[in-house]
Amino acid sequence: MTGTCFSILGTGSWGSVMGSHLRMAGHGVACWHFIESEAREFQETRQHPFLEGFSFPPGLLVTSDLTSALAQGDIIIVAVPSQVVREVMQQAAGLLNNRPILNLAKGIEQGTLLRMSQVIIEITGCRPNRFATVSGPSHAEEVMLQCPTTIVAASESLDFAREVQKQLSSKYLRVYASNDIIGVELGGSVKNVIAIAAGICAGLGLGDNTIAALITRGLAEITRLGVAMGADIRTFAGLGGIGDLVVTAYSQHSRNRKLGYEIGQGGRIRDILADMEMVAEGLFTAKSVVDLAEKYQVVMPICHEVYHVLFEDKDPRRALTDLMTRDLRDETLP
Repeated sequence: MTGTCFSILGTGSWGSVMGSHLRMAGHGVACWHFIESEAREFQETRQHPFLEGFSFPPGLLVTSDLTSALAQGDIIIVAVPSQVVREVMQQAAGLLNNRPILNLAKGIEQGTLLRMSQVIIEITGCRPNRFATVSGPSHAEEVMLQCPTTIVAASESLDFAREVQKQLSSKYLRVYASNDIIGVELGGSVKNVIAIAAGICAGLGLGDNTIAALITRGLAEITRLGVAMGADIRTFAGLGGIGDLVVTAYSQHSRNRKLGYEIGQGGRIRDILADMEMVAEGLFTAKSVVDLAEKYQVVMPICHEVYHVLFEDKDPRRALTDLMTRDLRDETLP
């Protein structure tokens, strides 16, 4: 598959950088942005408000016309925030004509508790063997600078995952293939909740010991839920598991860590969100994860405490104390 054309739904940081990456690799790219005035500005200035130093490359189209954005794409890429995926796909469904779909969104839909692949396939009727989710430790700000980055493309069809692997890989972006879409999607979603916890700990002035413990036990929670939902336990030792968790919990680019940090510093969630220009997916995922833990009878104490802090105004220090003084137990993984 050479000279492929991609239609990208969403021009957030990752969608825009992925579009730029594909265009510079010689592919045709059209990006859809939902606000007409902003799409026109992107198209005319070639600049992006959230990515300093970034320019949309020549030949890449940015438009608010969904029909135009989807007209030429051989493959559709979904790069909108998880909680609007359903709405956007309902608008696009009649225009897709059974084309393959790649998903970049990370999250669990509130209420339905569906993963993004389940939402998109339900609405579009896309065949699971022509659908993949792309995830892993990949902050757009660093991919933009061509920092060596590795990610994973997961599909029920390993053959299709390998097709995606070939399409996306370059000298600075290395893609692995997986057939564990459940594990990769859960890892990419729940890690945002753990990253909020990591940010809270940093905001409280706690040290490396605390963050390391949090990431380790957070990974145990992610793995526990994933296995209960049918994922391969090995996935969580890979890019879609520990890799994505580490980068999100530690990075200066992480919106979820930033949200947690401001909470740890004493900020009020309403004020923090008002000042944030981009979406922190973990805020929405926290509620869904608690619901999933109840549904599958999985113990997830860190995720529960994050939920209490976010939605029940629990003091972060009290949440930490409650975690540290739980009944003692053997370390079993997951």
